[in-house]
Amino acid sequence: MSIAYLDPGNIESDLQSGAKAGFQLLWVLLSATIIGLLLQRLSARLGVVSGMHLAEVCHQQYRTVPRIILWLMVELAIIGSDMQEVIGCAIAFNLLSAGRIPLWAGVLITIIDTFFFLLLDKYGHFLLLCLTTFAIKPQRSTANQSKLCLSSCAGLRKLELLFGLLISIMAIMFGYEYVVVGPDQGQLLKGMFVPQCEGCGPAQLTQAVGIVGAVIMPHNIYLHSALVKSREIDRSNRKEVKEANKYFFIEASMALFVSFLINVFVVAVFAEAFHGRSNSEVFTACNESGSPHSHLFPVNNQTLEVDIYKGGVVLGCFFGPVALYIWAVGILAAGQSSTMTGTYSGQFVMEGFLNLRWSRFARVLLTRSLAITPTLLVAIFQDIQRLTGMNDFLNVLQSLQLPFALIPILTFTSLPSVMAEFSNGLFFRVGGGLLIVLVCAINMYFVVIYVAALHSVWLYVLAAFLSVAYLSFVGYLSWLCLIALGCSFLDPATRRQNDTTILIQQQPEFDT
Repeated sequence: MSIAYLDPGNIESDLQSGAKAGFQLLWVLLSATIIGLLLQRLSARLGVVSGMHLAEVCHQQYRTVPRIILWLMVELAIIGSDMQEVIGCAIAFNLLSAGRIPLWAGVLITIIDTFFFLLLDKYGHFLLLCLTTFAIKPQRSTANQSKLCLSSCAGLRKLELLFGLLISIMAIMFGYEYVVVGPDQGQLLKGMFVPQCEGCGPAQLTQAVGIVGAVIMPHNIYLHSALVKSREIDRSNRKEVKEANKYFFIEASMALFVSFLINVFVVAVFAEAFHGRSNSEVFTACNESGSPHSHLFPVNNQTLEVDIYKGGVVLGCFFGPVALYIWAVGILAAGQSSTMTGTYSGQFVMEGFLNLRWSRFARVLLTRSLAITPTLLVAIFQDIQRLTGMNDFLNVLQSLQLPFALIPILTFTSLPSVMAEFSNGLFFRVGGGLLIVLVCAINMYFVVIYVAALHSVWLYVLAAFLSVAYLSFVGYLSWLCLIALGCSFLDPATRRQNDTTILIQQQPEFDT
């Protein structure tokens, strides 16, 4: 779950935040991470209490046409996230090979590494069996050892070791950059806990909005509600369900704390070293260091604009080639670790919404093909600026899909017929509703800014046409959500003071 907070799109948002606004937007990153944690809490509670993940609940409770539209929107978010992973990995391979691996070749390599993860998913239990066997105390019997080893390898847990390794690599790589640059700790703490942005303009405001859009990922809400099902829980036992909710929240808090630290490393490095620098300064530094990439920076006094590719280049120009390669390794780990989260998200979403069970091989082949095709075309026929510029469009795409995760999760976690006594109380219903409205409004503002910057009448007309259909569907989901929150008078079919107009599932019963 925490991997989604560390994908290449997040890393690019972090470095741009530091370069454009210094340390002043760290409080936005902290706030977005806390909001993300609260949303992940709702997602985990749904899976723990109901025994179903979010897509399965949507399949049971929404009508066919809205359910299909909802599935398509979530699939778009997953494909967009997959494209960002492809872009990040391709850039990392290019930087690590000093340009010997062209971008289009790096894109193709991502096909191979995806299927490596599938092989690990299928046969990785042999490795973990050996590792856990050696970790068990010698006095236990062989039978107990085998039983414990096989249990620890159940479901998704056999990939968690690899994910932990990749997160560790990111922490070490970006932590190294943090130590080398040595950011001002006072400014860092001020930026993190004092919500202000002195001298900020439209560019910094847009970046602040982009941080929220990059951190909170719609498909991650669906993923987390399914991941908790890999743990054994006696859902008929109220005490055990309550305990599971508590420990899943603690687990998510720890995971997101590590993700937050890594994001802070990236923001702080670019805030300290590159905030306020001009293109000519960077051009001079790259020339003096003998970097072959100095042509990327025009000789003028405009403020430096960076992305995940230029970010590695400027680190190499100012702090030596080692900094560039370490950056590239961190980006590669971010892209690789995000690959399987997208794979599992897509599988759960397809199985839940459509009740259609594909093999992971077929699922990855479809999703990765859809993600690679446009990315490969841009890598072949356009330059690096166009490729990295796709991340902005992809962040916009995922921002548009965010209501299709947040509205359903609030709807179903507020229904006693699904959550029994664990349904959201008044505070979380009102607070969660306001929070979701805020997040969606921020992301819509980000979308409007992006579309307005395109300066195309035809695109304005197309955007207006699509907006009507988009807002109509969001309004439909919001209407159902309001009924679930207690506004039963909005339901024309009945005036009964209950939620059975949306859900027909019987209220779960727990042992005392």
